[in-house]
Amino acid sequence: MAEEKIRSKMSIHGHPIHPMLIHFPVAALLGLIGADIAYLVTGDFFWARLSLWLAGIGALGGWVSGFIGMLDLTIVAQIRSLITAWCHAILAVMMLSLATLNWLLRVGEPDLAIMPWGLYTSLLTGLLISLTSLLGGILVYDHAVGVSPEKMAERRENL
Repeated sequence: MAEEKIRSKMSIHGHPIHPMLIHFPVAALLGLIGADIAYLVTGDFFWARLSLWLAGIGALGGWVSGFIGMLDLTIVAQIRSLITAWCHAILAVMMLSLATLNWLLRVGEPDLAIMPWGLYTSLLTGLLISLTSLLGGILVYDHAVGVSPEKMAERRENL
């Protein structure tokens, strides 16, 4: 466990913005897998149209959240010194690039893009989300990035 606090510079009243924003694009991109499968099972165009929206929301929301996280990475020297932070950032850029490609494939005719490349990119994006999230969790729980000093003291008492 990290002994010294690593405060996020991109925060509102001490609450880091990146973790606040990332849940929505992650949910959209994981929901995209379900929408793709639902389209393949039912053939209903609703699911193809939903997959277009989920891909767009996931990609654009992810870039916004990622930009905030990248600012913390480049501004805060303590975060910048963590190899885990760089690995998290690199995987996130790879994942968001793939998510953006997935979205762009669907623009125009979303139903035709689902099989095979749309589903493949959705599944690969889901795998990269899992790995990126694991590293993000390590940053918070093992290195206490963005964790308030009060929470760190509370955690020490509970150990």
